[in-house]
Amino acid sequence: MINLGPFKLKNNLLLAPMVGVCDVPFREICDKHGAGLTFGEMVPCEKAEREKERHLLRQTNPKIQGPKIIQIAGSDPGAMSNAALYNEKLGADAIDINMGCPAKKVLKKAAGSSLLRDTKLVEQILHKVASSVSIPVTLKIRTGWCQNSRNGAEIAQIAEDCGIQLLTVHGRTRADRFMGHAEYDTIASIKESVNIPIIANGDIDSPEKAKAVIEYTKADGLMLGRAAQGRPWIFNEIDHFLKTGSLITPISLSILHETIRIHISKLHKFYGDRRGPLYARKHATQYFKPYNASTNFLKTFNSKTEPLEQLDLIDALFAESENSFFYERREELAA
Repeated sequence: MINLGPFKLKNNLLLAPMVGVCDVPFREICDKHGAGLTFGEMVPCEKAEREKERHLLRQTNPKIQGPKIIQIAGSDPGAMSNAALYNEKLGADAIDINMGCPAKKVLKKAAGSSLLRDTKLVEQILHKVASSVSIPVTLKIRTGWCQNSRNGAEIAQIAEDCGIQLLTVHGRTRADRFMGHAEYDTIASIKESVNIPIIANGDIDSPEKAKAVIEYTKADGLMLGRAAQGRPWIFNEIDHFLKTGSLITPISLSILHETIRIHISKLHKFYGDRRGPLYARKHATQYFKPYNASTNFLKTFNSKTEPLEQLDLIDALFAESENSFFYERREELAA
């Protein structure tokens, strides 16, 4: 089991800090369905940026069992330190540093995965942040800047020397972005090179894949991102499989209904009656995407602008006991 400072995680399965997805409502839902640790969306370290409304929402602490962790991004050691201290005062239990994001707007600020090209600056940032707060500091990286520059092991050693307590490695380089398949050889070599917990990330989308990645990389834990969208119970599925070697019984329609309804209601409450229904659309799309009849349903759902209208529509769908909606899955997802 993984320890993060004074916290003992309930399992070794982590939710990735996906921007635009992993807000407070989604983190609370994933925590309820088995995630051992959930990361907040990336927040820029600059004071003027992090205090904008959308970023203040990202720094809101969710009501979860596990430690509350905020991810910060930037390239100035002083600004990163100030952002970490700011979030510690807001009640964060740990700080995660982003050195893995491949987005152009982040790279333009020499932040995210751009930092992997400058090991001296990496050391300065990690040392400054880790020494300025009293809570644990973690780090997320990629295997390197490009195929010819996989320096993940070197970065990992720097991280360990600077006091970083947990390191997540996405099994792609910055140049790969999200294309191709995650490569786990580098993650395995990084695990061998340091003593801090290593979390494997990339292409983990089933209990069987999770077990295979753990066994191959010897990683201490796994981070899931896109696979958890519309399927937050995947954490319980993987946890059960890793512990027992057998697949858990698929969730019932009643639990599916309850999960979707609670999630959508949380979005309405968190973002308000005007913006809540807008944010609900993308999450509803992920929940219903596996089903053939989802196109027409989502068209109607997305036309609703009032919270109660969206909830009533969901309730009506599940109330039709003879509805074939949930039994006609898209072939590519049912295979």
